[in-house]
Amino acid sequence: MSGRGRAVLAACAAVFGVACCVQASWIHVKAFAAQALIHAAWERNRSGATAARPWPWADTTPVAKLSILRDGAVASSLVVLEGANGRNLAFGPVHDGASALPGETGNTVIAAHRDTHFRLLRTLRLGEELRIERTDGRVVNYRVTDTRVVDSRKVRIALGGDHPRLTLVTCYPFDSIQPGGPLRFVVTADSSAAAGNPPPHRVAHAAAPLPVVTSDGMAREPRRR
Repeated sequence: MSGRGRAVLAACAAVFGVACCVQASWIHVKAFAAQALIHAAWERNRSGATAARPWPWADTTPVAKLSILRDGAVASSLVVLEGANGRNLAFGPVHDGASALPGETGNTVIAAHRDTHFRLLRTLRLGEELRIERTDGRVVNYRVTDTRVVDSRKVRIALGGDHPRLTLVTCYPFDSIQPGGPLRFVVTADSSAAAGNPPPHRVAHAAAPLPVVTSDGMAREPRRR
């Protein structure tokens, strides 16, 4: 290869590298800048608006504020959007509509990306306090009862329960270069009112097994406790 050819190749590589950096930076800027608009929509909902949208073309609305409490004060907080789809995940944590509404009896599932909004999950420890605030003003406190890594191909999140439970989910490892993958980091937290009833094996039903194939060849749902 001639000197000129090598120079052109090096220039192309440099342009490609800059483009990748710009794209990665834009993802982070979009994720956190959107929270300002989402927070404004949250405040409108708190003031009595019905399903305020963070931007005119949005098909989602804020449903809750998730906070981490440390030393009795809010260490960080994020507004949660309704609807667990890729479009909403680009802008903030999302509530899985198939799970219980935040603060209600049952398991509330909230997901977010590991490299933006839920990067903070890596610092959570057992016993730490979380708070859910709803648009109607109701506040529910939770304590972290379990953190674990699961294979999404082998476990599922059970949605039942007899008290409010909060399950936070993100991809894993946190520092993986490749997006996607089957591993998930799962945080389980139970409402403070249910603290006297710790889940068996350190976890409530956050990571229940997939349906098991029995000897007769039928796939059956595992029995919920």
